[in-house]
Amino acid sequence: MIEEKPSPFGAPSPETIAFNTALEALLADLPPPEEIDIGAARRLRAEGKGILPVEGPLPEGRWEEFGAAPVGAPGEFSGGNGRVRVIEAAEPSGYYLHIHGGGWTYGAPEHFDGRNLRLSRASGVTVVSAQYRLAPEARWPAGAIDCLAAALWTLDQAKAKGVPAMIGGESAGAHLTMVTLLRLREMGRLSEVAGAVLAYGAFDLRGTPSVRNWGARNMILSTPIVDWFAGNLLGEGGDPSSPAVSPLLADLDGMPPALLFIGDQDPLLDDTLFMAQRWRAAGSEATLQLWPGAVHAFDYFDDPKFKLPIALECQQAQAAYVQERMAAARS
Repeated sequence: MIEEKPSPFGAPSPETIAFNTALEALLADLPPPEEIDIGAARRLRAEGKGILPVEGPLPEGRWEEFGAAPVGAPGEFSGGNGRVRVIEAAEPSGYYLHIHGGGWTYGAPEHFDGRNLRLSRASGVTVVSAQYRLAPEARWPAGAIDCLAAALWTLDQAKAKGVPAMIGGESAGAHLTMVTLLRLREMGRLSEVAGAVLAYGAFDLRGTPSVRNWGARNMILSTPIVDWFAGNLLGEGGDPSSPAVSPLLADLDGMPPALLFIGDQDPLLDDTLFMAQRWRAAGSEATLQLWPGAVHAFDYFDDPKFKLPIALECQQAQAAYVQERMAAARS
């Protein structure tokens, strides 16, 4: 049973409380991800048998192959696998690079076709979804290299069309979005990014206070699950105290306007709160949305299996922000 207590974000709706209660009961009967074979878990997720909805592949999506990132990419970040999933708008108002979540361990661009198609139709943008190598088979910085390659390709496409570009992602995808923004700044191309969307990201892989204090309670994430995902990414030799790995620790000068959102029932709460404040302290515009009672990845539960009213509301708010930023960049 979800524990109801006062929240500075406001009171969750009865529908949200009921959803959380049902979700927690369901997760309590399942083994945690660290006890499940990763390959088997990926297959079950691709078949739509996981907790999070899978919305693809759809016929509106297509694959685009391109070369590796140019030699000008900084140091160890040269290269990339050169493959993205594209949901194309007929006359795009801009290009939006989506970097999916999944703890750096799960997920594939085609699983998000439905979500990206809705964003494309609501905002008039062409949505590009990065295919990046997953951990633990490909540890840091392999996936980040692939995301940088996808970002460079997306920026080039937007420039060729004469339209702006944005980058966004959720959870591990928000982390990789931040890493990508920092690398683009090193390359002198950050000015080409009109805005960012950072949804309940993991920005400090050492673990912010909300992660460390959460405990074993599984609401999509828990402290042990977050640590397991980070371990998959970094392995034994990775350094979570490096600003390259934990972007909350990085210099945030010159970041584009950003939308950050999260719910108060998410272990990663402090990651978003701290990042929004650091964003503003660096002189950049940050729009922060806090969703009462919302769990990790709440905005994906808009399917018949788990119907959460605030999920669709959040999706609509994100689409409106993308549309607004694209219009501002064109004016």
